[in-house]
Amino acid sequence: MKKNSLLFSIPFSLWLLFFVAMPLILLFGESMTNASGSITLSNFAAYFSSGTYLRMTLNSVVYAFLITAITLIISYPTAYLLAQLKNRQFWLLLVILPTWINLLLKAYAFIGILSRNGTANYFISFLGIAPQQLLFTDASFVLVSSYIELPFMILPIFNVINDIDKSLIQASRDLGANSWQTLWRLIIPLSMPGIKSGFQAVFIPSLSLFMITRLIGGNRVITLGTAIEEHFLTTQNWHMGSTIGVILIIAMVVTMVLTRDRKRISIKRRNRL
Repeated sequence: MKKNSLLFSIPFSLWLLFFVAMPLILLFGESMTNASGSITLSNFAAYFSSGTYLRMTLNSVVYAFLITAITLIISYPTAYLLAQLKNRQFWLLLVILPTWINLLLKAYAFIGILSRNGTANYFISFLGIAPQQLLFTDASFVLVSSYIELPFMILPIFNVINDIDKSLIQASRDLGANSWQTLWRLIIPLSMPGIKSGFQAVFIPSLSLFMITRLIGGNRVITLGTAIEEHFLTTQNWHMGSTIGVILIIAMVVTMVLTRDRKRISIKRRNRL
């Protein structure tokens, strides 16, 4: 059995080595060197001493929090409603379907909807309102990003709510709790692991968005993802681009640590003891 387990782990280990470990090592190596190949921390010093980079970092965090908050506000009631339906798997499939469409196609679809002659402006002009500049704004960027990230917040919350023991809900009702009290004091606390997983699944990718900032934000929205793209493809400053990438990875790791499920970790430790 041990030999078979070792044999089966070889492809996975090779995948991790060549497509996870090696790119990370190269990224860290680029961030710690300059154009002449000398080892230096000047890239990190330039990053933390630059007001432009710090504003980009703040913008990325603020936009990521805003996108995550909007998706959470929409996703929790949606996931709760889906868990109550009889044909929940069918409705869940409809939620998942947009993730099968290419991100670029969805972005261009929204360009058509939000443009001057698009569907949104046609609708508001029908109401007697003059056409508005909906595209290339902060609001349009947040709207489209929230739409794209929405299924990744709904799924983990739905899975947790769907797995809650229905006898606990019935016991809550039998003890005199109304629907709101049951939701607030029982269902929401029990669904926190799903909320945390959804937070990770939305917040972390939202930190590094760059295609949506180009197509929907029209370069008005500058994030760390945009800065990395600029340094690698335009200015060819791979060392600074790698430095920003390392900082982005650190921010993602910090997010995962802060939102990890501490209860499960403590239970595993107790079981080991």
